Amino acid sequence: MSSKKYETIIGLETHIQLGTKSKAFCGDDARFGGAPNTHISAISLGHPGTLPKLNKTQIEYAVKLSLALNAKINLTNNFDRKNYFYTDLPKGYQITQDNAPISVGGYVPIRLADGTVKNVELHHIHMEEDAGKSIHDLDSKNSMVDLNRAGVPLVEVVSEPDLRSGEEVDAFMNTLRRLVRWLDISDGNMEHGSMRCDCNVSIRPMGSQELFARCEVKNMNSMRFARKAIDFETKRQIKLVEKGGKVRQQTLQFDSVTGTTSPLRDKEDAHDYRYFPDPDLPPIVISPEELARIKSEMPALPWELYEKFTQEFQLSDYDTKILTEEKNIAFLMLELCKKHDNYKACANLLIDKVRPYLAENDLTDTEVNFPVERFSELLDLVAADKVSNSVASQKLFPEIWKNSDTPVADLAEKMNLIQSSDSDFLSDLADELLEKYPDKVAVYRKGKKGLIGFFMGELMKLSKGKANPKEANAILRKKLEG
Repeated sequence: MSSKKYETIIGLETHIQLGTKSKAFCGDDARFGGAPNTHISAISLGHPGTLPKLNKTQIEYAVKLSLALNAKINLTNNFDRKNYFYTDLPKGYQITQDNAPISVGGYVPIRLADGTVKNVELHHIHMEEDAGKSIHDLDSKNSMVDLNRAGVPLVEVVSEPDLRSGEEVDAFMNTLRRLVRWLDISDGNMEHGSMRCDCNVSIRPMGSQELFARCEVKNMNSMRFARKAIDFETKRQIKLVEKGGKVRQQTLQFDSVTGTTSPLRDKEDAHDYRYFPDPDLPPIVISPEELARIKSEMPALPWELYEKFTQEFQLSDYDTKILTEEKNIAFLMLELCKKHDNYKACANLLIDKVRPYLAENDLTDTEVNFPVERFSELLDLVAADKVSNSVASQKLFPEIWKNSDTPVADLAEKMNLIQSSDSDFLSDLADELLEKYPDKVAVYRKGKKGLIGFFMGELMKLSKGKANPKEANAILRKKLEG
């Protein structure tokens, strides 16, 4: 069996729960959690005589995501009924979109480990509602059903069969998760089920353009598990074909303990669901004016800022990846760089101090009001050699968060941290050191120039950290050479 003889073909159907306050077609609470079956009503339970109503925010969020992914917005689209029976689907059908989704086409730009960028083409993006949740491990004889999630708004991002490996799937999902958080339309939390994907996996002989029968691995809520499932399923299909067998089109489940896939059922086709337009929901008409308004509110996207930071600011790929991971950090970087042309110093402050501070205090970038002006003042003091970089980092930075209303220069004065460039003061300290260590002075003058580090350390101690290192170093060298 040789995997080099075959190419893996992967298409993804990524379900993203939208962060609306209410459900897709009723006013029930859409938040994660709550006691089982408490975020429900007659509408979400599908009681006879109840009617759904549109959630405007769901539509706006779907449009934002479509615009970010360069998809073509359908200004007129509608909802359909997808008919199937399952215990956690209370109405007996799912409200979704079939023939007229919110958008078609577009692509997701993914950056691979070697730095190359690949645009993964999309087939379409559609809106729908989530199903409830069946729980099989709470009772030895019965399955439990929690319908809190039933009716929560989703968008489904359907890719073309454009992916070729678990690594590309990982990059695709990471890019989408970062984007939905960036746009503030979802928390992208895979552990809570806010984001999950179905992986359609098939193989074909290397160089062939024919699409072979595919197997769909359902509801992957972990990128690590998705990679494992794809790797196992690829090997399984190759082994089957090598033995003369034929891959059956099936829906599979993945066992994270054994790392294997197993059949759930034969794969359905669209006609099995008997799609038809939902008679209770009118068509959705998005006016050009409304579309223009949503476009105007779109932030600069992470890959756009990646180009700006690497090209205009000349930052490294490593720094840029970290800075564009969260939107607020990236925009804080933009604000700082409006005031300072030492872009690397701005990046270092955010990467080495701000992000660790958030992590240590268990905060996200959306939970704090960054004292941008204070950060700018801190960089000014360092650039002007009024405080050393180490003093700024170790002593002043923590105080900024506690005293965000106080100018940093005032804090530094109060803490007696302003560096002295007074030549008389520094000269007196240098003379004191030369008198204290005549033997080391003699060794230095015989050629052991590395001792300058020792003298600098002692001088900084004598000055209690207030000596300007550049000025002090110059004075010390001059006296030692004399």
